[in-house]
Amino acid sequence: MTGQGSGGNVLAALCSLFIPGLGQLLQGRLSMAIVQFVLAFALWFVLLGWAIHLWSVIDAAKFKLPQA
Repeated sequence: MTGQGSGGNVLAALCSLFIPGLGQLLQGRLSMAIVQFVLAFALWFVLLGWAIHLWSVIDAAKFKLPQA
């Protein structure tokens, strides 16, 4: 996937819209994917999961690969 705003980031954001962390997983960021999935799952029980869910979508959309 290329840089921010690329088609890959749009796809990652859409995936995170359905399952928090899935977009990060597609981008190869396993640790961030696990954090967002676990937080969203845990917080849905106290009705705050939507905040992590939204964070997951925005994070996937704004991700920029580090320049090598």
